[in-house]
Amino acid sequence: MSLQYHGLHSVSGSLIVLDHVSGVSNEEMARIIMEDGSVRTGKVAMLEGDRAVLQVYEGTKGLSLTNTKIQFIGRPMEIPLSGDMLGRVFTGAGRPADGLGEVAAEKYADINGLPLNPVSRQYPRNFIQTGISAIDCLMTLIRGQKLPIFSGTGLSHNKLAVQIVQQARIAEENGQQFAVVFATIGIQHDVAEFFRRSFEESGVLQNVVMFLNLANDPIIERIITPRCALTAAEYLAYEKHMHILVVMTDISAYAEALREFSSSKGEIPGRKGYPGYLYSDLASLYERAGIIEGIDGSVTQLPILTMPNDDITHPVPDLTGYITEGQIVLDRSLEQEGVYPPIAVLPSLSRLMKDGIGEGYTRADHAAVSNQLFASYAQVQDARSLASVIGEEELSDLDRAYLRFGTYFEQCFVAQRFDENRSIEETLDLGWTLLSLLPKSALDRVDNALLDEHYNPSAAEALVQKVKEQHV
Repeated sequence: MSLQYHGLHSVSGSLIVLDHVSGVSNEEMARIIMEDGSVRTGKVAMLEGDRAVLQVYEGTKGLSLTNTKIQFIGRPMEIPLSGDMLGRVFTGAGRPADGLGEVAAEKYADINGLPLNPVSRQYPRNFIQTGISAIDCLMTLIRGQKLPIFSGTGLSHNKLAVQIVQQARIAEENGQQFAVVFATIGIQHDVAEFFRRSFEESGVLQNVVMFLNLANDPIIERIITPRCALTAAEYLAYEKHMHILVVMTDISAYAEALREFSSSKGEIPGRKGYPGYLYSDLASLYERAGIIEGIDGSVTQLPILTMPNDDITHPVPDLTGYITEGQIVLDRSLEQEGVYPPIAVLPSLSRLMKDGIGEGYTRADHAAVSNQLFASYAQVQDARSLASVIGEEELSDLDRAYLRFGTYFEQCFVAQRFDENRSIEETLDLGWTLLSLLPKSALDRVDNALLDEHYNPSAAEALVQKVKEQHV
């Protein structure tokens, strides 16, 4: 049974307030019927005794305090779900935006989802190959993981997101499909068009479900966009038995919308004005990644967030780091040097990669190569700091070797073309080639058997010569 009320107590921003309300639940949806008969959509945002506060999706302009009717529909927001969603483009609220009509729904589901039973969670294993060496080798993305990308305003995170969507794949296994759910939150029209055009031209759109929330869309839509995307991902993963990668950009825009929404409700602010429940709210999104025991599908999350002033201690990246299993950090100085993707190796990590790499997953020497590249690149930073003080001429032969290794590591391993898709074997072989620029005695993170098999100074010098010829 639906309840209908006439008249409003007050209007404030995108919120409307009703008095003498009963039998209504938090998050319940409502139809807001205006004086001219047009209908808007709202959601119960807060209940205080017999007073209800509703968030209006389309804004409150033109609403009459006396002649507006509110009809509660008795259920939370739901979106239609179907396997036919693949290849489709939707608004941030889950409505078709590609002119192909409504989805023939196989079911409707609450966008807030259901919490995964911790007992039925399976530990994430098996890697997702992105074709990007720095990620695949050093901060491997594991199926069922949540691994955010920490970026900054103006960095090439959008380009990186497109490349990952175009190249990502899982190991070939019988009867298992892979797809991407891509959600944008508060982006400009030209950026949305860049995403859509890139996916269409590369032919991957048929394997992608897109949810586009634009900067001029209502604030409330930014809050529901990631929930709509994750609901679609859970349906494809747990009912269609697919492996789903969810890419969401920009989580910072989501948090800004949450802050504005919280402020309009008069809630007491926390750090930098964000609501005190920001941590639990972000967790309600991130924790919807995972693998359920007995079900073949999985949901893997790759949320992208921009750090204001490149500040990694800002509340959004700070709290995200507590919830997720690692991070990929983009570096402005690498971007300015022309390195793409500008991935800062040392502050980046994947906490689950140790259980999803090695023999049977990637290659037996993966962990050894990764550990040695990390250790050697850390020595590069020390050598550069020392050189800035005493000059490169005063460095030892080993420190100069580290400087040389660091230069070619950034140019050849971290950097790669936008259309370059490297297999894990190519990535690991390239890692060994670069390590061969260093003296054998400096490679103390790998055992002698692996060194004897892969150490190849002549291949390293050939790579150096090739790079020099390309820059002539």
